[in-house]
Amino acid sequence: MASPAIDSDEPLTPAGRLFLRPEMNQIIHCVLGVKNPFDIEVFKSQIQESFLLKHPRFCSLMVVDRGGRERWRRTNVDLDRHLIVVDSPVNSESGGDDEASVNEYLAEMSTGSILSPDKPLWEIHLLMAHKCAVFRIHHALGDGISLMSMLVAGCRKVGDPDAAASMGTVGSKPRKSRENWWQYYWNGFVGLIGVMWFSLVFVVEFLVKMLWLSDRKTVISGGDGVELWPRELVTARFRLDDMKIVKKALHDATINDVLFGVISCGLSRYLDHRTPNAVQEGIQLTGLAMVNLRKQPGPQELSELMNKNSKSRWGNKFGFLMIPVKYHKTSGTDPLLYVKRAKVMLDRKKQSLEAHFSYKVGDIMMSYFGSNVAGFLNYRIICNTTFTISNVVGPQEAIAIKDNPVTYMRVNSSSLPHALTMHMLSYAGRADMQILVAKDIIPDPELLAKCFEDSLLEMKEAASAIIKST
Repeated sequence: MASPAIDSDEPLTPAGRLFLRPEMNQIIHCVLGVKNPFDIEVFKSQIQESFLLKHPRFCSLMVVDRGGRERWRRTNVDLDRHLIVVDSPVNSESGGDDEASVNEYLAEMSTGSILSPDKPLWEIHLLMAHKCAVFRIHHALGDGISLMSMLVAGCRKVGDPDAAASMGTVGSKPRKSRENWWQYYWNGFVGLIGVMWFSLVFVVEFLVKMLWLSDRKTVISGGDGVELWPRELVTARFRLDDMKIVKKALHDATINDVLFGVISCGLSRYLDHRTPNAVQEGIQLTGLAMVNLRKQPGPQELSELMNKNSKSRWGNKFGFLMIPVKYHKTSGTDPLLYVKRAKVMLDRKKQSLEAHFSYKVGDIMMSYFGSNVAGFLNYRIICNTTFTISNVVGPQEAIAIKDNPVTYMRVNSSSLPHALTMHMLSYAGRADMQILVAKDIIPDPELLAKCFEDSLLEMKEAASAIIKST
């Protein structure tokens, strides 16, 4: 939408411009299920008071100036144009299954539904028959971490309406005590060598994968044009307590180690079902994981980010990690081996600057070579890998919109050239993973979800036996 620029316009960030490319047009779908039916007027008043309508990005149109550069221009928001109320069930064939109906609604929007450019790039769909709200927010407005923090900031803890919801955090490991000065400096020297070496190795792998080297094809591989194929969405459900049991049984492990162990084991299980004895042992499937590169903002930080003179910039600030997952036959294999392998791989990734490098490369490409080149390279690395995975940490306690308790929170995004994308969001002791597939490539996503769920349960049993024996 062309329009002359004015002094108050603000330019889009390079990452925001990338997400507006036709091949990368990404919309985030965040679903909040509630216990009681929505009161539309109460819900509208809650939105009017929230950070959503106070932040400049959500009150701005995306316009293009005479030089062809995208900019944000402030405008008045008509909430009625952004609030879409759906009274009837969205899928009469689901037999009253709310989860299946909502997932089908989201799957249909993941390929063909865009946000109108004549209003700010967000919408809220109230599915009245299914007691859930679908927040559709264009990725150009911000990354998942910032958007999740902003949505949760308007909620309160269940049973304590005066207490703001607290976001979970991925805690860092405690620093080891200094036994003596030489050991401290020696460990620092060895750590620096590790950072340099793993950064070099993983950056070279990233460049090679981006430019020409592709994963070997399997029954779950996507490719050029697959982002336009019809989608199906299913949910895999996990208990955080189960993940913590597995984490406890393995020295120095993290929840992310357990998650990627589950992904590795689950994908191996699925390939065993789909193509028994046809996949070569040890074949690598590469995933793209999105890594947040800044502190997750709370209410105070959100207020600071909305200040035009703030040194902290709102927008998208995340990098990519390439996560190698190798196929191993699951029959007769200790399920905890998948977590141990994942831990070794992730420990090396944590020592590298791969995520920062990928963010900086994208920023430089957008700034100096334009969105065509940056979009092409980003599209190529997706086509050359096998799946996308993200993990967002949500509220630790149950929250409510006004006095209406939130029963679940889930997130997914628009389709990509991958035939398989997975987005996990934790909430109040649960972790729901939305699995979006190209259904002509992966026709049985329910089986894939069950493979992930069964993998965690087997890991929990093995971990419980270890804990009892110690």
